[in-house]
Amino acid sequence: MNNFDPTNNISWQFGHRGRVAVFIDGNNLFHAARFHNIDIDYNKLLRVLLGDGRLLRAFFYTGVDVGAERQQGFLLWMRRNGFRVVQKELKTFYDGTRKANLDVEIAVDMLSLAGRYDTAVLVSGDEDFVYAVNAVAYKGCRVEVAGFRSNTAPKLIDVADFFIDLGDIADKVRKEVSHGVRYDERDLHEETSHNVFMQNGVNGVVPSADAGHAEGYTAPPVSRVVIEADLDEETDAFEPAADLIRITDEH
Repeated sequence: MNNFDPTNNISWQFGHRGRVAVFIDGNNLFHAARFHNIDIDYNKLLRVLLGDGRLLRAFFYTGVDVGAERQQGFLLWMRRNGFRVVQKELKTFYDGTRKANLDVEIAVDMLSLAGRYDTAVLVSGDEDFVYAVNAVAYKGCRVEVAGFRSNTAPKLIDVADFFIDLGDIADKVRKEVSHGVRYDERDLHEETSHNVFMQNGVNGVVPSADAGHAEGYTAPPVSRVVIEADLDEETDAFEPAADLIRITDEH
């Protein structure tokens, strides 16, 4: 297992990564980033994770409250910026916490697409994905795990071909302060109690009540990574980006 070298722009130095599929465990990433007092810019994150590869799909998995309008605004922004959003309605548990577990969806998508991509990038620290990562690797695919080291299960790091410590590259994926239209990612995740993250935490690391606060997602004004097949007529609502990357499924 090799680690990401943030000092090297040609960061994927262990061979060509080919076609890349990115699988983001939205709730897990949000709480880990919040613990480290970082707001994630998902366009920047996707560009870093793509590296020298060609994007096949970028999936974002999250629980939602179907009646929350602000959540839908954020998810629409994600869809229009190249992410295939997979969502599940939040369930309320006996202790008042609300959670939607999408581990099965992530694992099934990773396995069903294996063979279509050369490299899978799993953005999560959840140890439950160890078996799925191994299963994908057995199919001959390269599997990378991205997360904050202190919030990522050691067993998950061990089974990955490559570990990207987001803490080491925080400046490359951090959201810049903007006065543009705001899409509140916090509303998307904070319906779930911090107890959910405690259950998934590793190494005894648990976010404290003052461990940082996400201020809402701001749409970057210029760069967008889009998947051509996913946008259809929705793209008419946006001005062309200066450095638009157009991704297709052509071989």
